[in-house]
Amino acid sequence: MTGAVAAGESTPFGASIFDMDGLLVDSEPLWHEAEIDILGGLGVPLVASACRQTKGMFVAEVTRYWFERYPWTGPDTDTVAVAIVDRVMALVMAKGVLKPGVHRAIDLCRSHDLPLAVASSSEYRLIHLVLDHFDLAGSFDLVHSAEDEPYGKPHPAVFLTAASRLGVAPDRCLVWEDAPAGVLAAKAARMACIAVPEPVERDRPAFAIADVVLSSLEEADQALWARVAAVHRADPMAAPAAGGGAAPAAGGGAAPAAGGGAAPAAGDRTAPVASDGGRGPNL
Repeated sequence: MTGAVAAGESTPFGASIFDMDGLLVDSEPLWHEAEIDILGGLGVPLVASACRQTKGMFVAEVTRYWFERYPWTGPDTDTVAVAIVDRVMALVMAKGVLKPGVHRAIDLCRSHDLPLAVASSSEYRLIHLVLDHFDLAGSFDLVHSAEDEPYGKPHPAVFLTAASRLGVAPDRCLVWEDAPAGVLAAKAARMACIAVPEPVERDRPAFAIADVVLSSLEEADQALWARVAAVHRADPMAAPAAGGGAAPAAGGGAAPAAGGGAAPAAGDRTAPVASDGGRGPNL
């Protein structure tokens, strides 16, 4: 990799946090296939473009979203969510592939001695299956799922908790995301964000607030690092490179909802759907 940060220049980042679905693994088509098959069998008229409406939401939120619009008789929404995740896990094992440049991005962060985390809207059982199947488990110091949060992306909770567990202030974290809801969550948490959207989604408004937008993780190099570091240092809300303070304790104070609105009331698991779209587990 070329174009390194100047020698002796400190990095503004103390940790790097990766989304999983659609960023590390090319699972979006697999989620679409599972949702169209299972929800379609219950009478929900889904196509791939409609699946993108819930991109980034926790899977139980996805099934509730579609049940509210196309109520069905039979299994409840939680049971349907389990069936969808079961199907996605089988599809990952059968035909899942890593996104290009995954190891390049991980190696770039490691070259700056950062601890790495996965913070995803997927359930732990799917996250661990993906990391184990693609031999990535040893690359990450922490795995955190929105399964443990009262609501998912675009609320920043999953990122804030990951930062807290790493012991790093949120504004010293660098997030890698592919989903509009994930970008909104990262920026609501005051984190730097590198977005790697699908080509069909690149014009979504949420990507305008990412610090850097890439076409592929294969673009990850020291020149990119210098660029995102410079953008983050220029952010008046960013912490100085030295110090940075401790991350807030998990649950310590209400985080602002993505987009600047009030956070949902405690106990409300439904995250606000980003105005530019959003879909289930890809965050």
